[in-house]
Amino acid sequence: MYDAIIAGGGLAGLALSIQLAKAGYRVAVFEKETFPYHKVCGEYVSLESWNFLEELGLPLSDWNLPVIQRLLMSAPNGLSLEHELPLGGFGISRYKLDTALAEIARSEGVELYEGVKVTDMAFGKSQFAVETSKGTFFSTVACGTFGKRSNLDVKWQRTFIRKKSARLNNYVGVKYHVRAEFPEDLIALHHFKNGYCGISRIEDGLCNLCYMTTAENLRASGNSIPEMEKAILRQNPHLDRLFSSIKPVFEQPVTISQISYEKKTKVEEHILFIGDAAGMIPPLSGNGMSMALHGSKIAFQCIHAFLQGQLARYELEQEYTDQWNRQFGRRFWMGRQLQSLFGSESRTNLLLSSLRPFPKIVSFLIRQTHGQPF
Repeated sequence: MYDAIIAGGGLAGLALSIQLAKAGYRVAVFEKETFPYHKVCGEYVSLESWNFLEELGLPLSDWNLPVIQRLLMSAPNGLSLEHELPLGGFGISRYKLDTALAEIARSEGVELYEGVKVTDMAFGKSQFAVETSKGTFFSTVACGTFGKRSNLDVKWQRTFIRKKSARLNNYVGVKYHVRAEFPEDLIALHHFKNGYCGISRIEDGLCNLCYMTTAENLRASGNSIPEMEKAILRQNPHLDRLFSSIKPVFEQPVTISQISYEKKTKVEEHILFIGDAAGMIPPLSGNGMSMALHGSKIAFQCIHAFLQGQLARYELEQEYTDQWNRQFGRRFWMGRQLQSLFGSESRTNLLLSSLRPFPKIVSFLIRQTHGQPF
């Protein structure tokens, strides 16, 4: 019997487990993969998360990570603009970040079950029965931090799963780690037909190159990633030069499919959803990692108050939902607006051309997608 069970060992799940364990609660985290492992992610973290991560126990200041202060954006036709990032961020791979958080979680007493899949979470008689590939476990609180799309989303037929295939819910993601001549303080976002590709520095002199595009683009390329990169991505001259010069570290890229940017509920059947499980912001806006971390802090504060008897369960669920909406609602709205503005080749070309003479508008848009230190 645990105070809290968390399904998913990503940023939100691990950060939440560490906070709960430090507060003296018995916590279990179930992760279907085994650390360390790679996952599709932009690997740019807004500096709003720096202090929080160090408070969790990460020695960020000792890791000599690249600090990113400039943004370069290009349209499919090659037109580009460059701008300072008002807050900025830093680069770190999920491979390094998640593994380090998992080690901290274990050291704080979190029971971390690796290679164990959660198959159901059911509430009854004031507790949860959590079915896993390792047996049944029980808890007072249950949280879903299982990322963009999970077998549980499908099993529970969450609202976004039931929606018909459309532009907002049928994206694919592809990630490489590469060696490249690329400035340490820059993040670049290069648009192409129905997608965009980001590149920035991470640790050990490597770069993370990650792009998102529609499943339609992949199908039109015979479901071949190399063919899609050649026929579609490299029509942007910046990406053509980039792909000509990079040296991939992976034998094959890391991929993910059926990504949805549709709205998601924050609580269902008394389960609290955190991170991408609560809603995935379009990567064009950045900061999905920081939002997952901040979401874990909001969830911890609400769960702590509940376990201390200061909130009833319905109050816990309402308070978490209200705080999440207050903190992230506008950022998600802005992310979807940017996604739609950059949704077509012609509009992206026109928009970047229109924004170039107005740096204050660019600064405003960037600030809307960044939060404050928490």
